Amino acid sequence: MLRKHILPSIQGRGLGAGLLLLLLSSCASIGSPDGGPYDETPPRVVECSPSNKSTDNDRRKISILFNEYIKMENASEKVVVSPPQIEMPNIRAVGKRVKIDLYDTLRPNTTYTIDFSDAIVDNNEGNPLGKYTYSFSTGGDIDTMEVSGTVLNAENLEPVKGILVGLYPIDSLFHDSLFQTQPLVRVARTNGSGQFTIKGVRHGQYHTYALQDMDGNYHFSQKSEVIGFDTTTISTSHRPDIRPDTIWTPDSTIEKIRMVPFIHYYPDDLVLRTFLEAGQDKHRLKDERKTYESFTLYFTAPQDTLPHIEGFGFDASRVLLPEPSLHNDTITYWITDTLLSHPDTISFALTYPETDSAGIDRPQTDTLQLVAKQTWAKMERERLKQSEDWQKQHEKQLKKGRNVSDEQNPYEVTYMTQQLRPGGTLDPNQNVTLTFSEPIARVDTSRIRFSLKVDSNYVPTPFLLQPVPGQIRQWRLYAEWEPEARYRLEADSLTFLSVLGHYAPSIKSDLRVRSLDEYGSIFVRLIGIAASDTAQYIVQLLNKSDKPVAEVRANDGRADFFYLKPGEYYMRLIIDRNQNGRWDTGEYQSLTHPEEVFYFPKPIPLRAKFDVEQDWNFRSIPLASQKPKAITKQKADKEKTVKDKNRQRELNKKQSKR
Repeated sequence: MLRKHILPSIQGRGLGAGLLLLLLSSCASIGSPDGGPYDETPPRVVECSPSNKSTDNDRRKISILFNEYIKMENASEKVVVSPPQIEMPNIRAVGKRVKIDLYDTLRPNTTYTIDFSDAIVDNNEGNPLGKYTYSFSTGGDIDTMEVSGTVLNAENLEPVKGILVGLYPIDSLFHDSLFQTQPLVRVARTNGSGQFTIKGVRHGQYHTYALQDMDGNYHFSQKSEVIGFDTTTISTSHRPDIRPDTIWTPDSTIEKIRMVPFIHYYPDDLVLRTFLEAGQDKHRLKDERKTYESFTLYFTAPQDTLPHIEGFGFDASRVLLPEPSLHNDTITYWITDTLLSHPDTISFALTYPETDSAGIDRPQTDTLQLVAKQTWAKMERERLKQSEDWQKQHEKQLKKGRNVSDEQNPYEVTYMTQQLRPGGTLDPNQNVTLTFSEPIARVDTSRIRFSLKVDSNYVPTPFLLQPVPGQIRQWRLYAEWEPEARYRLEADSLTFLSVLGHYAPSIKSDLRVRSLDEYGSIFVRLIGIAASDTAQYIVQLLNKSDKPVAEVRANDGRADFFYLKPGEYYMRLIIDRNQNGRWDTGEYQSLTHPEEVFYFPKPIPLRAKFDVEQDWNFRSIPLASQKPKAITKQKADKEKTVKDKNRQRELNKKQSKR
């Protein structure tokens, strides 16, 4: 009867009134101020086909029906099917249903789990269903064991988000190469905190692995994949347990805390440390010649030696000066002969190691013709024009009677640029570094004046100027720096000459050494080092960006830091097993783990004129709990919860009545 009365009314007032009525009806169903309460009820599973936790199932099409319209958020990141599917399954939300099509052949006597995490929410308000997992078995039993833990970056203990974690069973068929030949048998994916839970596990013993799967085959098949592994055998188990559950009142106070029974599955504290193996595949990435004076070659991985260049019409060993990066993966060549640099194109044969499809490095020779983006001819035309313009302006000023006769045309001489660091003030244990835009060929130290201020006069004082090892564009000035003293560094424009024939501008820089009263010290004592341990212990002080600001070797378990500015410091420890002075990655083939890294779990505040003595038992806190949140870049995922709009709605209504 109601339908009969409404329809004529809509028809009489036109289509616009009908649409308005439908819009009001839709808004009321969602909830709005004040069209009724908001929908805060999560979607509920009504029916599954096949039923959840069914056995002896051979169907690969699955349908899960909910009591309302739903959608899936970030399904590609959050939904995980286990055992892993080589052919990607089709999982989608359709109205009130989630539909799944599995394309791989189902394995016999196997439990399958589809872990949706918190991807399922209702369509209107986004109320989350919560952690939801659907499972079935192709055999007569359902496997219910679970394995949990955390995945961390081995070098800096950052949580690793979105990486696969999986298991291989320990049985007569197990061998170390399984990770490189067969897909993981059970998998999960880590959340923003690096945490994972592998579900549907058969009771037994396993090895655990982490894999950044680049090619979708669920095993370690290329060196560019980040991996982690645990050589310790784990055994699944469970026991009854209880956990607290807080009940809240409408006014956000605790009504009661009840203890809820649940099944606790073990192990639940696994830690996998991930790494990228050394010896990545070697390929020539690109080359560029930004200016006529140099060109740069880029490679995908570190090189043991520099590539060989055979010049076409020139002797490369005589006219090319290489400036390699630390690991030879980026190399800039400076062209020291103008007969070679001034033409637009330079041609040569480049021989370098190239990794083939079998993973073997073989010599590869390419013929390169590099054209400068900024040619010498173009830059010379621009320089001449700028010089002529300057000369015209200079002559105009002279005609006006202005005293500019001592000015020199700045475009007649080309200078390289230079930087002096630190400038102005420095610490007593610092030295001054000069960085130039071009490699240095000659330094005339007789043109350098370095002096100490005594009363009001500057008195010459000893210094030493030397090239920085491994750097062809840096020189360092060493001196006996006295706290609170003032120094002056002067050098004229003929002091530094580059391999390209350019001089650096003159230098006049006043330097001040800070007072000892501006510093504090930190003394660290490491606890738990065995007397027989031959490893080297490297302790680093870090800033709020997780970057080292100081580093010492801990001799006899002690690390002493002097001349520290006031502030908050964080601390990292590297156990340098091979004593090469740096952190080293791992290798799966030899089952070599990356070198261990630990973090002090809280900041160390330091005030000026104070010393901090800190004991550190670096193994006393679980690894996953060590890195302070303040310097952890990978933040936890925001937990999906009901928005609780009705509580705020009631508060607003009460306030409006006052």
